Amino acid sequence: MKFFVDTADIDAIRELNDLGMVDGVTTNPSLIAKSGRDILEVTKEICDLVDGPVSAEVVATEADQMLAEGRHLAKIADNICVKVPLTWAGLKTCKTLSDEGTKVNVTLCFSANQALLAAKAGATFISPFIGRLDDINIDGMDLIGDIRTIYDNYGFETEILAASIRSANHMKDAALMGADVATAPPGVIRKMIEHPLTDNGLAQFLKDAEKAGIKIV
Repeated sequence: MKFFVDTADIDAIRELNDLGMVDGVTTNPSLIAKSGRDILEVTKEICDLVDGPVSAEVVATEADQMLAEGRHLAKIADNICVKVPLTWAGLKTCKTLSDEGTKVNVTLCFSANQALLAAKAGATFISPFIGRLDDINIDGMDLIGDIRTIYDNYGFETEILAASIRSANHMKDAALMGADVATAPPGVIRKMIEHPLTDNGLAQFLKDAEKAGIKIV
């Protein structure tokens, strides 16, 4: 499973990228606003930093304006993936941009039917929002499983990008359900390494090494 980092924080992206933990980046208007920087400037810097797809989201709601924004964003760098909402206007924009050779991430997916439409429109990625479904007592991972089955049934090439990831368990479950990609905040990716038995074991190893006077260099 590929890891995308869901942030516009350059330092956080660089740290994980140096560790080989970044296959791409997703941003949205909320993350850009949180960075306090110009969308074109910060997006260009992210594209220069990572090799994989960088999702940059349109803010228009009408198809013509979405398309204009998408084409403008696509000029930032070759690895831009234009992000559009799962509306009819978004799907229309997706179809046109995909036909032009631009990668498209269709976001705010909450049903298998929506995912099927996005695949038919040529989406590069479909972004089901796991955490937001969990918030309303619907198991978001069930949606990942449904989309996986449908896409595999018909050979759709659209990649399932699990989004709205809230925990390390979400990352594990997305991988088990067959998501192609999971995008998560940097803090969630860092949490994946934590386990109390690792901490306890290391503490014991260090205690024993000190007691035995073991030194390597």
